[in-house]
Amino acid sequence: MYLQRVYTTVEFVQHQNKPLGAKIQNVATNEISKTQIDRLGERLKKGDISDNDLRLLDKYRHSFSEPYGIVAGRICEGIKLEVTGRLVKSTKSISDKLRRESVRLTQIQDIAGCRLIVPDIAIQEVTIKSLQELFENTVVVDRRKQPSHGYRAVHVIVYCLGKTVEIQIRTSLQHLWAELSEKFSDVVDPAIKYGGGDKAIQDVLSKTSASVAVLELLEYEFSKVTTQLSLQEGFPDQRKRSLVNQQEKVNEARETTFQTLHWMIDNVSAFKGGASNVISD
Repeated sequence: MYLQRVYTTVEFVQHQNKPLGAKIQNVATNEISKTQIDRLGERLKKGDISDNDLRLLDKYRHSFSEPYGIVAGRICEGIKLEVTGRLVKSTKSISDKLRRESVRLTQIQDIAGCRLIVPDIAIQEVTIKSLQELFENTVVVDRRKQPSHGYRAVHVIVYCLGKTVEIQIRTSLQHLWAELSEKFSDVVDPAIKYGGGDKAIQDVLSKTSASVAVLELLEYEFSKVTTQLSLQEGFPDQRKRSLVNQQEKVNEARETTFQTLHWMIDNVSAFKGGASNVISD
């Protein structure tokens, strides 16, 4: 039943044996030219759009439906993960991105995208490798190393039928932080998501993002050390007890971080009058 919901525009069985890649020709017979698309992007950037422009944009976005269906299907079948998130980017999101960044409409790589939520960095790393094996032509953008206004995740760009489909891979903590940032943008100020708005709120987001990063790195390194030491013969019981105690402290820190992020998401409206007031309380 789940796969039937994913394949809104294409049956996976018709494509599962076909190779994916940027060099594959689009199957549409009435393909829009790149020049038309980029000229449309210029009009979207200026906010000077007509009904014909909106129809053209819908046609362009619809051209990503088949590649999206194939990619989502491969993920569900190949690595057994649930695909979440939107199918195609909204008109407002596209227009805002064109104004915010120096890109043409044909250069935007996340017109179509989906999301995978995994427990931690260790599983995130495994998932990245699995996607690279599953799809023959990918680009990995690691925003854990170069966060965007505090946003941390890994994006895998897949080339399919001449289109790009972005797969966001977030840990559960990275996802909670992203939800917090989105909530601040929706409730307080849209500029917050991209580094603008209230400075105190930006400080809160920056510090919580850094805390999540440190905790997840600690978890990841600790799990590797624990695995290596536990495989050693004659591993002292005292050392085992010490590792267990340290693991419990890491788990407690994780639970505290979860609770803090959930509390902030539930109480974002309290920050409308200024983050400093809430923080001081």
